Amino acid sequence: MASEPSLRKSGESLSKSPQREPLADKSLQDVRARAFDLAQLSSEQTRINLARSFCIWAVNAYWNELGIQFRLPELPSSAAAIHGVAADVDAITVAKQLGRLLATLSASNASYHLGSTYAGMLPDSLRSERGMFFTPPVLVDRLLDQAEESGVNWATASILDPAAGAGAFLVPLARRMTDAIRSADSRVAIQNISARLQGWEIDPFSAWLSEVFISAELRGLLAKCGRKLGRIVRVTDSLLAPLPRRRFDLVVGNPPFGRLRLAPAQRARFSRSLYGHANLYGLFVDLAVRLASAKGLISFLTPASFLAGEYFKNLRAVLSESAPPTVIDFVDSRKNVFQDVLQETVLATYRRDGGRQTARVHFIRGFDGRFAKLEAAGRFNLPKSATEPWVLPRTSAHIELAAHLRRLPSRLEHWGYSVSTGPLVWNRHKPQLRAEWAPGCIPLIWAESVTSDGRFVLRADKRNHQPYFMPKRGDDWLIVSQPCVLLQRTTAKEQARRLISAEMPASIVAKCGGVTIENHLNMVIPETRSPKVSPTVVAAFLNCATTDQAFRCISGSVAVSAYELEALPIPSLESLGEFCHLVQNGAAQAILEAEVERLYGIAQE
Repeated sequence: MASEPSLRKSGESLSKSPQREPLADKSLQDVRARAFDLAQLSSEQTRINLARSFCIWAVNAYWNELGIQFRLPELPSSAAAIHGVAADVDAITVAKQLGRLLATLSASNASYHLGSTYAGMLPDSLRSERGMFFTPPVLVDRLLDQAEESGVNWATASILDPAAGAGAFLVPLARRMTDAIRSADSRVAIQNISARLQGWEIDPFSAWLSEVFISAELRGLLAKCGRKLGRIVRVTDSLLAPLPRRRFDLVVGNPPFGRLRLAPAQRARFSRSLYGHANLYGLFVDLAVRLASAKGLISFLTPASFLAGEYFKNLRAVLSESAPPTVIDFVDSRKNVFQDVLQETVLATYRRDGGRQTARVHFIRGFDGRFAKLEAAGRFNLPKSATEPWVLPRTSAHIELAAHLRRLPSRLEHWGYSVSTGPLVWNRHKPQLRAEWAPGCIPLIWAESVTSDGRFVLRADKRNHQPYFMPKRGDDWLIVSQPCVLLQRTTAKEQARRLISAEMPASIVAKCGGVTIENHLNMVIPETRSPKVSPTVVAAFLNCATTDQAFRCISGSVAVSAYELEALPIPSLESLGEFCHLVQNGAAQAILEAEVERLYGIAQE
């Protein structure tokens, strides 16, 4: 058997499995790459049938290989699975090779590789619309470990995956349930698992793949019984289906993610957790809370954006009040989790009606799709306000800082500032952009005017950027007429700094009577002409490394949002005197950094 993924606890280093077969691994990668090439050569219209046909041939080869070792019943059947089977010789050859390689893997690994091959062969538009990104088995196992540590009983629990895909969670769940009742008669065990394990899936073909790999996982029991497995996966749109009377001890999975437009009835159904734009995974989290039994668990792998964004504030309230977290794990890399996607990923388990308990936090380190280690990162208490961002460490260096942040009540509003996004969406006003000044023009401030070292330089260097804007009648809302601090909106966790700010000089506004600011910048605006803290001090504070690390403890996406900036815990106004004095006297950056460390309570001895 080829090597299995593994994740060790308590920060142990991982060594590669002695069962690893590099040649088999490379063969699997090569065959999958050939499958993707075949799909790319096909038209959009034929790719769906090609993907299904390819996977059917692969599954048949896989099942035949397993049948050499076991007297297996026939494959689970599905009308959707056998519709439109193509007979392309190259596709059949590659598919059979893939099927034989999959038979050397565990059913969980085989499910992951074939499921992600199927998704990768589909048209990009369909894959994106349905959020078809499959979970690496090592992360599946970690999430199930979370559920087990939180008290799920595999011998008795009723379990649902409402976004089952190709069985990434259902297959290892079947294994754990089997191990928990291993003393039972094979027929009784099959009946027991069929009664307690359930999946919902919108794509009929993925649902069929789930049935295949669950049967493969249970092949020993099925061979003894000489019978097929009962239907586990129901083809349905989970977000539209009526809620069943049954509630589940564990709702688990990797729900699809991506923004979507909701019909009025659907928006009304999920109104309690919505604010502004809807994201698929947020709806599935809300649904899971409704489907979990009293004291039941929800274990989901999701993006991290719900932890802080304004669009998710009502979802945070639902979780805080109805299903608070028991365990939260951060994957330290945005790479290697989902194919072709950079995504900050969180694995979390919640307890329905669990009260405001303390959650354990971990980092999943060194994840490369196969191996990783688990590192403890302390404990987390929910904020007093249910909608507030969750302040959580994102690296081991943040553990002490995050604990201090949760005790700081001050925000930028207490310094006399509010935050908003630059008002100009430039491509909606192209005819008003000017390369040369003309009477009535005002400067147009672009993101590149805020340099990486915290200076303001009036410039428009990038393609399609022009230095001036000509307002029309009714454009007053686009004109900024007071000095402020500008801060770049789009950054990434891999950057050395995410908070990149600069003071916009008052002289520019005074000279021109106003400017317009493009919406890739945030504006930190004083509420009065004489704010309690000067813009110079605010810019210097935001450009300090410790402030940047504090922001990372509340940020859930690559956008530096106005909402998150306003929610950033900061030192009290009363404690800021020394820092203001240092800024006013031109102190060196190292001295400013040391003072901000002291203000945040983490100054080094």
